[in-house]
Amino acid sequence: MQIYLDYSATTPTREEAIAAMQHVLTQQWGNPSSLHEWGGRSATLLEQARMQVAELINAPAESIIFTSGGTEADNLAIMGVARRYSQPQHIIISSVEHSAVSEPAHLLEQWGWQVTRLPVDNWGRVNPGDLEKALQPNTVLVSIIFGQSEVGTLQPIESLSEIARNRGVLFHTDAVQVAGRLPIDVQQLPVDLLSLSSHKIYGPQGSGALYVRPGVELVPLFGGGGQEMRSRSGTQAVPNIVGFGVAAELAAQEVTTETLRLIGLRDRLFDLLADTPRLIPTGHRLHRLPHHISFCLQDADGEQLSGRTIVRQMNLAGIGISAGAACNSGKLNPSPILLAMGYNSDVAKGGIRITLGRHTEAADIDWTAIVLKQVLARLMPEPALSKI
Repeated sequence: MQIYLDYSATTPTREEAIAAMQHVLTQQWGNPSSLHEWGGRSATLLEQARMQVAELINAPAESIIFTSGGTEADNLAIMGVARRYSQPQHIIISSVEHSAVSEPAHLLEQWGWQVTRLPVDNWGRVNPGDLEKALQPNTVLVSIIFGQSEVGTLQPIESLSEIARNRGVLFHTDAVQVAGRLPIDVQQLPVDLLSLSSHKIYGPQGSGALYVRPGVELVPLFGGGGQEMRSRSGTQAVPNIVGFGVAAELAAQEVTTETLRLIGLRDRLFDLLADTPRLIPTGHRLHRLPHHISFCLQDADGEQLSGRTIVRQMNLAGIGISAGAACNSGKLNPSPILLAMGYNSDVAKGGIRITLGRHTEAADIDWTAIVLKQVLARLMPEPALSKI
């Protein structure tokens, strides 16, 4: 028996998306920039996918720029704004951003830019009042993650983006974990830039998108043929983009019912593990991604007992979970997210993440709770258990 519970890292590509991609690869393989019939057919499929992705967030199709994934979309948003300025300015991010935002911000800092990192509370949430205080006359961009991938906390994006808009500052959010799992309407949400990823919503890896509010100008990351409305040069990966479009269309159709189902399973697992000694829930229980469960180990030491230890033991039992964010799973360093939330460095090495998806059933939840309790009971030092 194998149970995959790492849907925040990636999702299995839907059969419908695979079929559409296969059709493009075998029948509609033209370059969409070419003027002949083969290119025209490919361009039509490209624009159809653009409309499908746009509809997922209720955006105009011309506001969607296809990228290679969420990381490129984040980089295009941040560096695309920054490169408009000949002199260093000021940007604001949170202290719990994905590395696709925090690393470009660090690079800008090395180039002389001022970067403010907003603190978070013990649940990982930004206080809108802190953003209000941090804004300066030379602030040109605020970037706050919508749903935190490691601890599942949802930020008050509507309030935060409204503050930025009222001060005339551009606002970007990484919505990679939220899109397709919660409704997003950019006609109502006052954001200027929003990042998406195909493989988080059952599309193929290697495709993503950046929503750019009409009227917002970005400087491209690199030069070339001027594809994607001169914002992202390079021949578009039409098969991947078509798969992304199909996945986005289906996600939009299913989001209401699937969100409620996932919340039920999520809360079921939290309840089943509520009495587990030394297992500390992380992130906000109410303002939370619907598919996301996360904990840290109170007795973690980063060596004999860590999040990675638990992941390995669960893998041996046929269950796939994650030690924090997948992009950082190869590191033994304390989680910067948990550190920002106030956990000490040892506990911050003991984070685990369990994320659910379309194929997760109640029986999977129940079995995972049993196995995780057994693993923890076996690995916990006896002195720690005797304190309970």
